[in-house]
This record gives sequence, structure tokens and C-alpha cells, in this order.
Amino acid sequence: MLTDELQRVADRAKRLYEEKHRQTLEESHMGAFVCIEPESGDFFLGRTFDDAVNQAIDAYPDRLTHTLRVGHAAALHLGTVIQ
Repeated sequence: MLTDELQRVADRAKRLYEEKHRQTLEESHMGAFVCIEPESGDFFLGRTFDDAVNQAIDAYPDRLTHTLRVGHAAALHLGTVIQ
């Protein structure tokens, strides 16, 4: 379970994504990772999770961020896939 602070960061980042970035990013960056720094509203795109997160850390080393995968319900999948 997330702490209250982490939940607020995730909620704000998801809201920013939905309200400001989703349509544009899904048109041109489907499947990319987007790491959002919710205080500034800045976002960082990467082909991999690490690419996006490392860009955000370089820009905002002391801030919490949240990472999403463009066009997907979740950035990562844990577990198995049943076919």
C-alpha cells in the first residue's frame, strides 16, 4: 500500500496525464514510458522505464515522480500471462 504522500503524487501525475498529455502522446508515442513530475508538470519520455525515470531524476533529483506507459493501463506487469 502506498503512503499518503506517494498516493497524492501518483494521483496528481495521472490527472496531469489524462488532462494535458494523453491525447497528444497516444498519437505519437504509443507504448513509450512517460515519467511525470507533478509539482512542475514536466514529463520525460523514454523507450524504457529506466530511460524515462533517469531523465526525471537528472532534472529533479529530490522530487517524487510517477511513471506511466502511454496507451496502457499500467507501466509494468507482474505475474504471468494466461493464453
